[in-house]
Amino acid sequence: MQSIVSKGKNIKEAIKLGLELMELKKNEVSIEIQQQETRGLMGIGGKEAIVKLTRVRNESEQHGSHSKDKYSHQSIEEVIDNELDSDEHVKLEKQTSYHSTNNVDISLQEEVQKEKVWVENGQLYVKDSPTQYPTVSIGKHINIIQNDEAIQQGTIIVSENDHIKIKCDHDERETKWKVSIDQKKLEVTIEIEPGYKINRIVQDVQPAQHIKLVAEEHKEIVNTLSYEDIFKKMESLHVKYGFEQAEILKAIETTELGIFVIAKGKKATPGENGKIELKVDVDTKNGLIENEVGEIDFRESKMIPTVDQGKVVAVIHPPIPGNPGVTVTNEPLPAKQTHPIALKIGKGVTQVDDKIVATESGRPVIEQRGMLVSASIMPKLVHRDPVNLSSGNIHFNGDVEVLGEIEETMIVEAGGDIVVHKSVHSATLTSLKSLIVKGNVIGSELSAGKNNMLVAELGHLLGIMKKKLDSMIAVINQITQSTAFKSNDLASNGIQPLIHILLEKKFQDFVPLIKKYVGVTNGGEQYLEGDSWRRVSVHLTNIFLSLSNQVTTVAHLHQLSQQMEELYEFSQTPIEPDSYITVSDTLNSHLYSSGDITIIGQGSINSKVHAGGELRITGVLRGGEVYGRMGVNINEVGSDMGTKTIISVPYDQSIHITKALEDTVLKIGNVKHVLKEVTYDLKAKLDKDGRMKFEM
Repeated sequence: MQSIVSKGKNIKEAIKLGLELMELKKNEVSIEIQQQETRGLMGIGGKEAIVKLTRVRNESEQHGSHSKDKYSHQSIEEVIDNELDSDEHVKLEKQTSYHSTNNVDISLQEEVQKEKVWVENGQLYVKDSPTQYPTVSIGKHINIIQNDEAIQQGTIIVSENDHIKIKCDHDERETKWKVSIDQKKLEVTIEIEPGYKINRIVQDVQPAQHIKLVAEEHKEIVNTLSYEDIFKKMESLHVKYGFEQAEILKAIETTELGIFVIAKGKKATPGENGKIELKVDVDTKNGLIENEVGEIDFRESKMIPTVDQGKVVAVIHPPIPGNPGVTVTNEPLPAKQTHPIALKIGKGVTQVDDKIVATESGRPVIEQRGMLVSASIMPKLVHRDPVNLSSGNIHFNGDVEVLGEIEETMIVEAGGDIVVHKSVHSATLTSLKSLIVKGNVIGSELSAGKNNMLVAELGHLLGIMKKKLDSMIAVINQITQSTAFKSNDLASNGIQPLIHILLEKKFQDFVPLIKKYVGVTNGGEQYLEGDSWRRVSVHLTNIFLSLSNQVTTVAHLHQLSQQMEELYEFSQTPIEPDSYITVSDTLNSHLYSSGDITIIGQGSINSKVHAGGELRITGVLRGGEVYGRMGVNINEVGSDMGTKTIISVPYDQSIHITKALEDTVLKIGNVKHVLKEVTYDLKAKLDKDGRMKFEM
């Protein structure tokens, strides 16, 4: 045993224990004091004395190597005795050394720093001892080759005799990139993720009994994408137009993940459809008007524009075609087709070149639904007396103005607007446009925009029926292509027998829908423009409701489906201008408008009100049921007598009430809520989870 580290409660005891273990005498060892003992505070925190004893070879063993140290005048015994006999702790100054004739080095500060294992410049160094070996923990991405054995992670024991190499993992990833063309072939993009190289070296570690090896990373971004790579790929995709050179250069130089537009096509410039330019005012001013103190000013309640014979009502502008574009593959990209105005000339107007000219004096009427425009001059009937049994009912294809009352059981129908200056009692008023009543409405039915209501109802039915018809066509095609089906039956009888079997077995709910459509069409034929609605009704009757000998083919069904789709789309196109109803008060009545409804007087009592637009009641709502497709705004709702009052809007609209009494029922979509107490300044709508929420 050449050396040993020994501990004791003081220097003397540590040396004694060390000599006993080595079986040597003091003059046969050199002694290094590594740590002085300390007593601590009240026996707590004290430290043991530590010494290192190293065997010293005698002159015969050294074979005449070196002579005694130049400090041999002070013997080791003297040094030890001086240290042990002192009452105070030995105080060693930094950089001070004591040497004996046996080369004893007792520099405490230097010896404390001499640990067991360390790393310097990527190399592992070890200094072990007879009683203890240093240990090393291997970190991530570090490999140790110890005596030709590879070791990854974990903790190992090392010694001076080991042959040790340190190797670090190095990572590398190639550049990833992808070139894509959008569906319309107007853009070519490249998505690029640069690669990288990661070089690692083990960090230097100061000497210690135990150390942990940690790899230090040096990451280098590497973008290997080249100009040639991009163009070779675009060539394979047949890209020939719109190269973006600046973006290509950015892509090959980027050090970050990114998407670059490297080629752009030229979009087609949209044109303009034909349009109508109005040269006169055609809008009827809406309804009853409140003055500054909230009273209704009947003198300013209705203003109907008029034109004289020969007046230019409107100018028709032809469509303007768009400019074609080009794709990145150098293919022409046509502009969206534009359409001219489809003009329907009505009574009182004519077309002169691109102008609509009045041939009669009266109110100009211009209605537009999509590209279909109808123009006419609306005559006006002024009825100065009450409408009763003496005058008879009024049916007039124009504006109707009644200066008196409309009495019980009487009917007033107008192809234009209806204006009533006094009350309406248990009567029926139907207007294709708008309807205004300055007096009370009691026990009556008022309808505005009748044609719009019919179109909306028929369009809804057609949307459902078309889906069922298309499903039936698919089933028929599947059956007729089956080998079990006799094709000669088709030639002689068509598919009529097959249709009736399908109606009975699979499409039982189709016939009731057809019957409802036919009934609505027949009942409202006078309010429907054109014969398309009627023509579809006849086809549906002949194919599905009758036992006609007419041969029906799949082609006939496809043609009918196409006609139904065109009418359905027509029904979804909003009409301009929309209809409305404005009244002062209503009691026990039904009001139905395809547009807004405004009750501007005292309010509505026990009435049913349906507005295709917004419903506004500036007075009170007592009892009944009201609906506003575009929302409801009411001043006061409910009754102290407990009369049931229901307010409804679709799921995407809101209800505004200034004062709502107890038991008022609110319905938004399918969500219902009954108010339990008087509520002020209420706003109700559905939240994103479909629950009714209130703002007050």
